[in-house]
Amino acid sequence: MIAQYLILFGYFAALFLIGIFASRRIHNLRDYFVGGKRMGYWVVAFSARATGESAWLLLGLTGLGAMVGMSAFWVVAGEVIGVGIAWFLMAHPFKHATDRFDSVTVPDFLVSKFTDGVSKSARLIRLLSAGALALFVTIYVSAQIDATGKAFESFLGWNYYAGALAGFGIVVLYTFSGGFVAVSWSDLFQGLLMLLGLVSVPVFAWFALAPNQGLVRSLGAIDAGLLDPWGSGGLTLKNACIIVSYAAVGLGFLGSPQIFVRFISIKNEADINRGRWVALAYTLLTDAGAVLTGMLGRVLLTGPDVPVEPALGTAAESILPLLVQHLFPTIIVGLFIAAVLSAIMSTIDSLLVVASSAVTRDLYQQMYHPGLPDESLTRLSRTVTLALAGLALAIALTVSVLSPDRTVFWFVIFGWSGIAATFCPGILLSLFWRGFNASGLIASMIVGFVCVPLFKFVFPLLPTAGPFISLLGEMAPSIFVALLAGIVSSKLKPNPKRPTVTSPSSVLRTSD
Repeated sequence: MIAQYLILFGYFAALFLIGIFASRRIHNLRDYFVGGKRMGYWVVAFSARATGESAWLLLGLTGLGAMVGMSAFWVVAGEVIGVGIAWFLMAHPFKHATDRFDSVTVPDFLVSKFTDGVSKSARLIRLLSAGALALFVTIYVSAQIDATGKAFESFLGWNYYAGALAGFGIVVLYTFSGGFVAVSWSDLFQGLLMLLGLVSVPVFAWFALAPNQGLVRSLGAIDAGLLDPWGSGGLTLKNACIIVSYAAVGLGFLGSPQIFVRFISIKNEADINRGRWVALAYTLLTDAGAVLTGMLGRVLLTGPDVPVEPALGTAAESILPLLVQHLFPTIIVGLFIAAVLSAIMSTIDSLLVVASSAVTRDLYQQMYHPGLPDESLTRLSRTVTLALAGLALAIALTVSVLSPDRTVFWFVIFGWSGIAATFCPGILLSLFWRGFNASGLIASMIVGFVCVPLFKFVFPLLPTAGPFISLLGEMAPSIFVALLAGIVSSKLKPNPKRPTVTSPSSVLRTSD
């Protein structure tokens, strides 16, 4: 146990050092929110991937692999496709446009592209952006804090609440001091730990199988449905809805601000060509490793007559810590504790910076105090970061009391879906359709924002279609409806010509 604590101490010390060194590079608001647009492609690629994965990868997706087997690879397929589209098709035009508009945030880009910067439409876009990010980021961060408590509880036997508070305090301290630079460099460090963990566990687990204990044979003996890529029972309407919900996780990479702000921060467009291969390889290795970890853990830790959840926790989300303790000596377990915490903290820090930028720059400065100097905003951003983190902590602790049977996977997906449905349709249409306009953008944002809670809590109560809507999840239908709303609204109220745009620091025209 002492060795585990020493490793964790070293891990946390590294994060604090990153925060200290990064704070020396924070001279203005641009540095705090996008690293001065000087970030290298390795840092950006790892940061974007580590931010996009979060606790659901090491706890949720490993658990899903154990629960459903082969059909969990639909999540892997959805993520690889989503990351590929984002980096290969969207990153270049987005980076080009944000550099032309001198955008610091995603709402900056949307306002500059479709409005004059001071109209009612501009104010509404900023208000919707800040409101959606403040709400769904807080929910998303609360899910990560919840996972922190579970990780300390599973690996070290801590009290859940003590673990949640410890993880919360650490991530807030280094994010508070170093802003985006600290977040990005810590994500590189933490992303490497996640990659190492998720590649090594299935390899060691494979060699731990008995000579007559093949993975396919053993899974089939437990449940033949674990080997069916369509899910238990084959390709039915029910399973088709579930598959869509799994693959739809990848839709969140098509414009979510916490991901796309990385494209704003990268040094130049040439670095996107290098970074995209790093991001794609990282996604494939870590996601496939997570599913294989769950499947191998199901074989090694259970059997045909062993109930899954009593043995592996709710939704099998304790399978990674249990498997690591089964395979490795105590000192190595400490490294995996650090890897799990890396997945959690790399998402918390990024989300807090994005939400803070939305509240302080896009709402407070751009709408109400345009003449406020950067120095004041940087201080305010740190205060907002702390306030949002505190609110997320309160939500996490409340949910832990009210819903003891919650799962990390679906808790995270709700916050992820809310951000994606609000922003992804607008980003997609803005990059690929010239007919898209401010009216369509506002419609897509409002509809996406509203649809997520409707598809999560209301529509599943419908008598006939409700059960299938519940299986479908909120991500895919919300984004689809928001896309339709954006297209219809743009068609009904077309702009006769592109508006003249006032960017945050210069006047530009959207003549592209």
